[in-house]
Amino acid sequence: MTNALAEQSLPVPSALRAWISGIDDIGVDRADEAFTHLPDAATKVVVRVEEDGRYDTLVVGPRTRATYHADPDKRLTSCVQLRLAPGAVGPLLGVPAVDLVGRAVPAGDLPAPTARRLARELTGAHPREITARLAALLPPPTDGARERLLRAAVDALSTRADRAPVTVRDVARELAISERQLRNLFTVGVGVSPKHYARIDRVRHLLTHAESAPWAQLAAATGYYDQAHMSADFRTLMGVPPTAFLTGRLPRATPCRARPGGAGRG
Repeated sequence: MTNALAEQSLPVPSALRAWISGIDDIGVDRADEAFTHLPDAATKVVVRVEEDGRYDTLVVGPRTRATYHADPDKRLTSCVQLRLAPGAVGPLLGVPAVDLVGRAVPAGDLPAPTARRLARELTGAHPREITARLAALLPPPTDGARERLLRAAVDALSTRADRAPVTVRDVARELAISERQLRNLFTVGVGVSPKHYARIDRVRHLLTHAESAPWAQLAAATGYYDQAHMSADFRTLMGVPPTAFLTGRLPRATPCRARPGGAGRG
């Protein structure tokens, strides 16, 4: 892994879990030149601090494939990432999640009043203040049929070490909806298709456990036909085979562009 980051997970109060699935306080060490953005199906609200003391609050959409950069954002010193729960993007930000895929947008530019309140109240906040401010900013959670279906589908398609993987068809059948309905739920509430969500989640699971188990064992545990299938899927999302990634033999990095959302492993 090439990123030089100091991450600290902050607790998510139970009252916020319908909206926020995780909070990370991230410091950026710019001594490392290579910088990797992993694939990530989550949309994040990112409160950033730059070297000159400037703050901003961005919304960073799902990332469908890994990207590699020659140098990190020299101006960035730290950020707090709020990972939005499945289905939270529309009610909080006023757009379907698919509209944010591969994008970084100032939170204040999004149409929902809640997005503008987040930009106004979180920009400049100390990391330890953000959780307390969220409790006053976020509306009461909704719990309709669509929200329950999406949460159940995301849970079923997420990789777990203690259960056998399932197919999109199996999940649709279990939830008594069509595969087309399931795709529509994911498009609006997550931003990527159910199949691509499962692929991203499996690859992230592989990266988390790569140093603790053989590749063949990980391939079987995560539902691949065999190790060759796992390697091919990993290469599609990461740009290199698993062993090459772990040993630092990465694709040619591109210079970081001066645009919002340039830092963060996510």
